Amino acid sequence: MARAGLTADRVVAAAADLADEVGFENVSLSALARGFGVKDASLYSHVRNLQDLRTRVAFLAGGELIDRIAVAVAGRTGREALGAFADAYRAYALEHPGRYAATQIRVDQSLIADSPALRRTAEITYGMLRAYGLEEPDLTDAVRLLRSTFHGYCALESSGGFGAPRDVRRSWERAVDALHVALTHWPREGQPG
Repeated sequence: MARAGLTADRVVAAAADLADEVGFENVSLSALARGFGVKDASLYSHVRNLQDLRTRVAFLAGGELIDRIAVAVAGRTGREALGAFADAYRAYALEHPGRYAATQIRVDQSLIADSPALRRTAEITYGMLRAYGLEEPDLTDAVRLLRSTFHGYCALESSGGFGAPRDVRRSWERAVDALHVALTHWPREGQPG
């Protein structure tokens, strides 16, 4: 019988907290069980296996991230919305490194369709980019540009990869300015570049 008070939500929240402490890749069912004072087998009443746990942490973190972004971009468009989106993304990545790492894992496509947080992420991101006049397939390309730029910058910053004396925050602001220019002057699919 499962220990009283142990639920799937508590297990996932504890795994997210542990990911921020020790790194997402170091989260294990054994470490979680020790934290709860139970045997590993007790957790299998709440999660199927480590992959299931990782996926659930990814969904939890993705929901937290998009909630933060949604608040930041509300009522804004253009450069102001892009900057708010970028700053919320960066702040979350730096404040919650383990949770953020979870948002970067590949998740089974059949699970994505059932995730309100991931649908909301697409709605907010695509909505912000539509303000730049983008339509498919340019929307998908622009989303990929933003994600790779934001992720790359955050990964380098969190690992201490920026060694130049230039203020990292100022470089971030300039990168967002450059993205705004790129989105404003996006080379439309099928039009000469």
